Amino acid sequence: MSDLILAKMRLRNGIWEGRIGGADDARPDIRVMYLDQPVEGVEISEEDGGWKLSVPVPIHAIADGVHTFLIINGSGDTKLGDFTLIAGEVLADDLRAEVELLRAELDMLKRAFRRHCLETM
Repeated sequence: MSDLILAKMRLRNGIWEGRIGGADDARPDIRVMYLDQPVEGVEISEEDGGWKLSVPVPIHAIADGVHTFLIINGSGDTKLGDFTLIAGEVLADDLRAEVELLRAELDMLKRAFRRHCLETM
């Protein structure tokens, strides 16, 4: 088996979908793990010269917090990719919240700098 490449397609109706490229003609051996347990119902189907990976998100994974799924190339036991679900209230130390705060502060500094430039001209 050659080097596999995983590209995310979408998450819709509780199914995460990705496209696997770089595989030989043989169907790739893919496992998806959540909390160190295999995810049931994972499907791989041939599509446009590649392979479509469909991963049903278990209902118990739709809960508050951060939930990460690992996609593993079973033939070499190597990580091929991952996807993460985040639900519930945003934590204060969440990186996204920090970036949002930095953006707001940068906008405030830009306004102050422009006002300063206009006043000193």
